[in-house]
Amino acid sequence: MANIKRLPPALLDVYEWQDQGLCRKGRRDLFFEEDRERGTRRSRREAGAKRVCAVCPVKAACLEHALQAGEAYGIWGGLTAAEREVLSVRTGRRVPARGRTVA
Repeated sequence: MANIKRLPPALLDVYEWQDQGLCRKGRRDLFFEEDRERGTRRSRREAGAKRVCAVCPVKAACLEHALQAGEAYGIWGGLTAAEREVLSVRTGRRVPARGRTVA
């Protein structure tokens, strides 16, 4: 069972930034991989998502949320799950590996 204590409080004030995310206005499928997606197809999808993130006004808040919540899938704040894992190691933040929860 997931440890929900690591999640930010579920308050409108905390998540209000999400309404301003550019990902809400376009192709949401860019931000999450399909089952067994690999190679060029995955690279193109991720590049498309990152282009949206690059000009998003809430990119920093999105990334901070992903790191705090331990989002294990998708593009958040312009980074893939693997890139967020690397960032968490470099910064000393504890973020779960793909598909795992942190106790």
